Amino acid sequence: MKTARNNMKKAASLWMSLVLVAGLSGNAFAAPSSPAGQAVTQTAQPTEPSAGTPATDAPATVTPVNPAFEPTATVPVIPKDLSVLGMYHHADVVVKTVMIGLLLASVVTWTLLFSKGTEVWSGKRRLRREFSALAGARTLDEAAEEAEGFAVNSISSQMLRDAQNELELSAASTDIGGIKDRTSFRLERRVSAAGRHMGRGNGILATIGAISPFVGLFGTVWGIMNSFIGIAQTQTTNLAVVAPGIAEALLATAVGLVAAIPAVVIYNIFARTISTYRHQVGDVAAQILLLQGRDLDLAASAGDTPRSQADRQLRVG
Repeated sequence: MKTARNNMKKAASLWMSLVLVAGLSGNAFAAPSSPAGQAVTQTAQPTEPSAGTPATDAPATVTPVNPAFEPTATVPVIPKDLSVLGMYHHADVVVKTVMIGLLLASVVTWTLLFSKGTEVWSGKRRLRREFSALAGARTLDEAAEEAEGFAVNSISSQMLRDAQNELELSAASTDIGGIKDRTSFRLERRVSAAGRHMGRGNGILATIGAISPFVGLFGTVWGIMNSFIGIAQTQTTNLAVVAPGIAEALLATAVGLVAAIPAVVIYNIFARTISTYRHQVGDVAAQILLLQGRDLDLAASAGDTPRSQADRQLRVG
């Protein structure tokens, strides 16, 4: 009996030991004792959805990125100053060169307006005064006396000297018609020379008015081409990015029109004014031919030779 009782105690002790060991082992596997262990357990053994439970997507793990290795995107620089001067400063070198050239052409246009305009209008006023003085003369001698009050470089005085010189050179000739024709030819050359002299610079105005719009258009095409290249590089079609470049390009066309329109208008004004001036010179030449022809005809009717008319030694200027 005693032996059986001891065996039962040993069996109970062994059973209790086994139960204690099993309990401790189950707690160890069921719940780790430390946070580190919990982390390791969660990382090493991902949970699987149990049967009958709908599977849900696990939250994506966000991997932090070092800002030092982030790619830098190309940000287009949008000019803040969209005034005319600001757009000029932000324009391409070629567009700037076109604008400067057109502005210089505009300066030339306005310079010609004031310089050539003063010359033409003063010449017209002087010719009106001289023609009025010659229209009152009855003979070439009286015209020469009136011409003494003219300026030395006056075109009227020069034509009177040509008429006097032709009479002196033709003093031995009795062909009155030949003298008139030669004098007419010389005066005609004077009229043409006066027109050419007064028309200097008008060709420059015509050139500026003709090519300035096309030069401005070239600057515009170049600027828009650069804008499209910038769009391709920045990979954006935002109007705030595209508009300033196109505005800078269109500024070249505007400058071209600013240079061309005044040049064309001033050219047309000068063309009409110079034509009127040339007609006034022609009127003075016709008056001198009239006086010379009258003197020759009267001398021929009186039986005098052209030499007697030349011996009077007209003084002009």
